[in-house]
Amino acid sequence: MSVQVTAYTDGAASGNPGPGGYGVVLESGSHRRELWGGYRHTTNNRMELLAVIAALEALKRPGMEVTVVSDSKYVVDSVEKGWVFDWERKDFAKRKNPDLWKRFLKVYRQHKVRFHWIRGHNGHPQNELCDRLAVAAREQPGLPADEVYEQLGEGG
Repeated sequence: MSVQVTAYTDGAASGNPGPGGYGVVLESGSHRRELWGGYRHTTNNRMELLAVIAALEALKRPGMEVTVVSDSKYVVDSVEKGWVFDWERKDFAKRKNPDLWKRFLKVYRQHKVRFHWIRGHNGHPQNELCDRLAVAAREQPGLPADEVYEQLGEGG
């Protein structure tokens, strides 16, 4: 039997680049889980992508049916329009965030994932909650380094 999971995701960076955070709400039937995290210096796109990665990595079994609901055109279009698969074939040459895209593809391929784009800051309850989680995460004291971004700049 397949389990349907809806993953609502959002990311936010202050200053872009600057302090950043991500928020995730996972829902499956009556189960709900919230995830969040932040980094001291990163970008909005990295946090949007990391939110999706965190959601998929949190799933306990492979082969789950997952709908990712995101307000990130960067993430949704990259997958739904197949761009990320072209980037992968070219070993992510001249692409930003290859570290995260490779991590994404590894976990993406473990599940049956589809994406649904929604407009951000438009009153969608779960998306608004994800945004609040992301903003709160980036405002925590003592945030860790987004090591790849800080070492390589511009998302690697």
